[in-house]
Amino acid sequence: MEGSFKRIGVVGLGKVGSLLASLLHYDDVECIGFDQNIAGEHPFQTEVVDVTDMTALEKSLVGLDAVISCLPYYLNTDVAKVAMKNKVHYFDLTEDVPHTNFIIENSDSSPIALVPQCGLAPGLIGIVGASLMREFDSVRSLELRVGALPATPHGLLGYAVNWSAQGIINEYINDAHVIREGKKTTVGSLRELETVIINGIKLEAFTTSGGLGTMTSTYEGKLESLDYKTLRYPGHCELMKFMIDEMRMKNHRKFLEDILTEAKPQSTEDVVYIYAAAEGLRNGHMIRDTFVRAFHAREINSKHWRAISWTTAASCCATVELVSKGVISDKGFIRQEDINYKDLTETSFGKLFTDGIAVSHWQHL
Repeated sequence: MEGSFKRIGVVGLGKVGSLLASLLHYDDVECIGFDQNIAGEHPFQTEVVDVTDMTALEKSLVGLDAVISCLPYYLNTDVAKVAMKNKVHYFDLTEDVPHTNFIIENSDSSPIALVPQCGLAPGLIGIVGASLMREFDSVRSLELRVGALPATPHGLLGYAVNWSAQGIINEYINDAHVIREGKKTTVGSLRELETVIINGIKLEAFTTSGGLGTMTSTYEGKLESLDYKTLRYPGHCELMKFMIDEMRMKNHRKFLEDILTEAKPQSTEDVVYIYAAAEGLRNGHMIRDTFVRAFHAREINSKHWRAISWTTAASCCATVELVSKGVISDKGFIRQEDINYKDLTETSFGKLFTDGIAVSHWQHL
């Protein structure tokens, strides 16, 4: 990886963290992975550390140029605090709104880059959506949709927990930020259900929390409408609403997480759909333009990786590279929507996205 970052720490060596650290390692970055439980062998250096101990974390970050947190959303803030204190550039994959607000509130005059939300949604989808809008003279609406799905679904939920169960439940329970009639507001998650058909595959889309990151603040008063929805196989939304609302499991998050993890194990073959649609004026004409891609599980450095893992890891690594090379700022809070998709795909890691399959048929019903 080109640029100023020579030593990078990755905190949390789960599904995505391990791949993320591997990508950096194989791109000639000195990468050190930290976790309190390190399973298996890794090609990069590892160090056992209690990730909940800020004093231990601070010692681990000494001498690093940047740190990437791949921990559960509720542990990110402590890593950010340590990074800020020690002037280590900070990145994470969070969809958690309170954590991002903490970063923003503490980013004034920061001598380091503070870049949360570097995953898939928020993250890549915001980069794609904002880049699509730049092709217009003016935009009235932007729709963003992402689905991380098993390629061969089974059961009524049609789902597999290939991502953090904690993060999934957080997205399903917390309110979703949207823009309606030009103003930023919130709607309940698991709402505004719509049917979507992709190349003959019937899916549903519904509101979930966190997918837009900071975009509602950025585009309030500039867009009439902006929303993010999660894609799932039909019936998923109704069943999750039943468990969360009617069975009152929103008050028992850990129990619900355990149920999903046990009942819907990881799928080795998955697909990630990325969809953005913008409507507005271009050369005096009102048009609707779309960006739709399907990404599948693939082999990277002789190892099989799920689509959700490599798309998330590659997006984050590409953003790190853009900061390292000075393509985007290395100081203060960095919004995902300020990044150009073309710049991202020209990085060592962003090139992984250029062979995604363009979806030929997408229909809302």
